[in-house]
Amino acid sequence: MSVQRPDAESDSVVPPSLARASLLREPPATQRGNRTRAALIEAARVVFERDGYVDARLTDIAKEANCATGSFYTYFAGKDEILAAVLEIAQEDMLHPGTGRVAPADDPHAVIEASNRAYFEAYQRNSRLMGLLEQVSNVDPAFRELRRRRSDAFVQRNARSIADLQRRGLADRELDAELASRALSSMISRLAYGAFVVGDGPGDSATFEQLVFTATRIWANALRIPDQT
Repeated sequence: MSVQRPDAESDSVVPPSLARASLLREPPATQRGNRTRAALIEAARVVFERDGYVDARLTDIAKEANCATGSFYTYFAGKDEILAAVLEIAQEDMLHPGTGRVAPADDPHAVIEASNRAYFEAYQRNSRLMGLLEQVSNVDPAFRELRRRRSDAFVQRNARSIADLQRRGLADRELDAELASRALSSMISRLAYGAFVVGDGPGDSATFEQLVFTATRIWANALRIPDQT
């Protein structure tokens, strides 16, 4: 989750990619090759989300893409390469800036709510993929490190926003901004995982709104942000 003042463009962060650059090949030189590669990537996401990374088979990916198994190896060496390609395409939709929904004059509660809402919406859209990332992190140390670095980029951005609120007298100045950011960001991500991957959370629009409200209220209360309404 990313909480940032809407006018803080100079503090924007481009998080590290979840797709290992060393696993990404140059795109095919022909339109036909690009179509086949795109079909394989789309099929891989379906199979990974359905069967999990460990149990996914390359033959099933090729079958889902209506390709011969041999064609797979023209574009990818194995599961790790095609997962990297899936993530390269999917990760833009996994971002959740949120703050574009509020004006600079809005109070911190509005910024936090917009950010939480955008995060939960992105997580819900990609819930199967998010569950897959959890699984891959448990079996691939290199991917786990990439995921940690990406998460840390958002934690650091939130920490800078919390520190800005502290300087403006709008948040508890006794809190360590980075530790507070780490704790609150972890809370939001685990809430989303429980709600949309494990399935112990909201299943309709009303309870989704309750999730956004509760997460926002806890975040604001933890920082002792005054209610300006």
